[in-house]
Amino acid sequence: MTVAAREKFATQVNSEILRTVRTIAQSEGRQLQVLVDEALADLIEKKKQSRPRANVMAAYQASHEKFAPVYRKLAE
Repeated sequence: MTVAAREKFATQVNSEILRTVRTIAQSEGRQLQVLVDEALADLIEKKKQSRPRANVMAAYQASHEKFAPVYRKLAE
């Protein structure tokens, strides 16, 4: 099992959010950095899933040939 490289970084977080996350970490007996890793990984996965599927985008792009004037009108 390989261990992923870790990198330090600094940021600022809403005080209430940080207090709540620290409470969660303490109640679960986990380190704060583990929860931050988990939260960032969840954000990445969420962003990946919010992208349209390739076949949907292909159908949309193909529809432009036929419906471009309609799309322009709708945009107005």
